[in-house]
Amino acid sequence: MTNDIPTPLGPLHGCLSFETACRSERVAQPEDIDELGHVNNAVYVRWIQDAAVGHWGAVAGEGVPEKVIWVCSRHEVDYKDQVLEGEKVEVRTWLGARKGARFARHTDIRKVGASKPAIEAITWWVLLDRKSGRPKRVDDDTLALFGLSG
Repeated sequence: MTNDIPTPLGPLHGCLSFETACRSERVAQPEDIDELGHVNNAVYVRWIQDAAVGHWGAVAGEGVPEKVIWVCSRHEVDYKDQVLEGEKVEVRTWLGARKGARFARHTDIRKVGASKPAIEAITWWVLLDRKSGRPKRVDDDTLALFGLSG
């Protein structure tokens, strides 16, 4: 299992829909495959997290990751198609609703060129103050890192 987080291909800012989503790519490796011969469900969740972490890392800027950290509070994943060993997928992630310290992030993973997703997911992330470990409101400064406004 590789833990390399792919570099986002872009865009990084204004990611509010499938069409404007931050994109990255993955190729299903032998270690990603389960006993049914397709990508394991847990691997999809890792890819979802990697896409979010990669996007955040690309926009956060110097000094920000030392002050705050995102933690996952909920994954909702709908599995719609299988991905087989060696197949390349495009991972798209974009931002959704904001509620205090919580932020929804949507993810669509599909085979390159496919018209339908292999998975669709919504993940709720909570922004924490790194020093205190307490939730921190997603404020206008945080939104601005993603090229968004309140």
